[in-house]
Amino acid sequence: MIKIYMSPSCSSCRKVKAYFEENKIPFEEINILTEKISREELKDMLEKSLNGTDDIISTRSKIVKDKHPDFNSMTINGLIDFVIENPSVLKRPIIVDKDKIQVGYNADEIEIFRCAKTLADNTCKGDDCPNFAECMGQYSSALPEKK
Repeated sequence: MIKIYMSPSCSSCRKVKAYFEENKIPFEEINILTEKISREELKDMLEKSLNGTDDIISTRSKIVKDKHPDFNSMTINGLIDFVIENPSVLKRPIIVDKDKIQVGYNADEIEIFRCAKTLADNTCKGDDCPNFAECMGQYSSALPEKK
């Protein structure tokens, strides 16, 4: 299941939510300001990000400006504790599925989730999928085996 970490006041979050709803892509909406994010979820985000904290932490957030945390000297557990206590430090939206993460709204990059859904709907495992040319089969490894 795709999870979208967001806040209601974020315009990019609303665009992502509208995109998923319009394309009938199932997702779980997580309001980072009202729902506690688990340690496991934060570790998963960090593992999937290419640049670690740079991808998910907003250095322009009010909490960073006020507290001046030194993320480079924090242990991973210290960083996770800081984010759990200060969830507004996260960039928004953060879209996470089984294999990938996307931060922010990018109209071109978000297509990966529509494509993955189309492939999953067709349960393809290769070039026999009617959408293989569009997606080039790059997401088929996450799909269940055909029976």
